[in-house]
Amino acid sequence: MIKASEDDFELGTDELLAGIQEWVEIETPSSDAAAVNRLVSLVEQQAQLAGAVTVRHSGASGFADLLLVATPGDSQNHGVLVLSHLDTVHPVGTLKNGLPIHREGDRAFGPGIYDMKGGAFIAFAALCHLIRHGLPRKLPVRHLFVPDEEVGSPTSRAMIESEARRAKYVLVTEPARDGGKIVTSRSGGTAEFKLHIAGRAAHSLHPRSGRSAIKELARQILDLEAMNDYDAGLHVNVGIVNGGTSTGIIPDSAVAEIGLSSPSSSAAEQAIQLIKSIKSYDPDVTVQIETQLGNRPGYDRTPAIDGLFAHAHGLAAELGFELIGVNGPIGGDANFAAQYAPTLDGMGPDGEGAHSLSEQIVISSLVPRARLLLNLFRTLG
Repeated sequence: MIKASEDDFELGTDELLAGIQEWVEIETPSSDAAAVNRLVSLVEQQAQLAGAVTVRHSGASGFADLLLVATPGDSQNHGVLVLSHLDTVHPVGTLKNGLPIHREGDRAFGPGIYDMKGGAFIAFAALCHLIRHGLPRKLPVRHLFVPDEEVGSPTSRAMIESEARRAKYVLVTEPARDGGKIVTSRSGGTAEFKLHIAGRAAHSLHPRSGRSAIKELARQILDLEAMNDYDAGLHVNVGIVNGGTSTGIIPDSAVAEIGLSSPSSSAAEQAIQLIKSIKSYDPDVTVQIETQLGNRPGYDRTPAIDGLFAHAHGLAAELGFELIGVNGPIGGDANFAAQYAPTLDGMGPDGEGAHSLSEQIVISSLVPRARLLLNLFRTLG
């Protein structure tokens, strides 16, 4: 059993919650590179003050920078890789208009606090604690922060896979599920699409001369939503819709963005092929499906993952709680990493309300999860 050090006050509830709230106060929608980079700069500064080695990689394609934080003095390739994303789905302004940071009993609320600034911070705090106090460990630890996970990690996938290739273990700090369970597989994979509709414009008083792209899109949306099989875990979501320019014009264009996830690779592939084979209802209207970057492979539970989970389970038991592993219903950066090294996901705090205006973490879960991460950093090898 690993004894708690006298300096573990740094991983106390008040300190962890204050650090998380400081990160949440910097709003970081994926599409706003400048906003995300403000948080990247703060994390970089905090890491350097703790004595960590930092390497910052410039962003691409309009996204923010990537940041690698590592234990100093390590030249070994094989080590522990921690994966976190700093971007959220919430636009700038959510703090003022929708979800201010606040506390209600054992719950703390804020945009991105659950998905996933809570998990990103407690792992970072554990790593800084390890470095600051020179605690013994068996392997180097690297913490990679990416800026675009919420949109499929199009600019960070290559680095995630590169770091995973030289890792012995990977820990992903997505939030815990359903009362504190971690994720040991995401076996189905995900896909994202854009559906482009092209009709014919006309004055709204002469509708027979036009062909409404929005009308066509409405029909297609009903078909897409009908593909959902919630009991089986197949989710098809039309999340973004745009079209038309004026109420006085029959719209000649419309676009929908679609997300798909499935716990089964075969079911996902069937659904993908159905979406790719969409045909228009109106012969004078054309439809085109564009497959988006960031589609993720499956992440299956393997004997190596079983071994990693057993080790984490034992450490959790020493800390006084039971660790349970479940299959995650949608993809994440763990899907990229698990192709190369045994991976555990959902290592962040317990909570609920991801991607909503009720996003929250369970405050009492912060210390146990942070100490579990610290003990994994110290004992894996």
